[in-house]
Amino acid sequence: MKPDKNLLSGSTTLLVLSLLASGDKYGYEMIAALEEKSDHTFTLREGTLYPILHGLEREGAVTAYEKEAPSGRKRRYYHITRTGLTLLGEKREEWRTFRHLVDAIVAEGEGSLSPA
Repeated sequence: MKPDKNLLSGSTTLLVLSLLASGDKYGYEMIAALEEKSDHTFTLREGTLYPILHGLEREGAVTAYEKEAPSGRKRRYYHITRTGLTLLGEKREEWRTFRHLVDAIVAEGEGSLSPA
């Protein structure tokens, strides 16, 4: 069973920073990596990704630069900064806390799943 795609909405900043922590990437590369790593469950549209990247750039969490691709086309790459790595650590801890609390509530209700 694949997870509900709506679960992605609160995790996008964490996911984008996590992708960039492994190396600089351009937009479509991040979209493709997220799809591949999530077994095609999570899809970020450009209209969702770029506002996140621009916000992270304003916060100093990422920087952007242009680089020419082998095709001759210029691509805009994003790089995570020290500020971004700190934010990523905070977002990871926030996720762990959230996951722990959800797991505790779900585990409490598991015993009541037996048929009446």
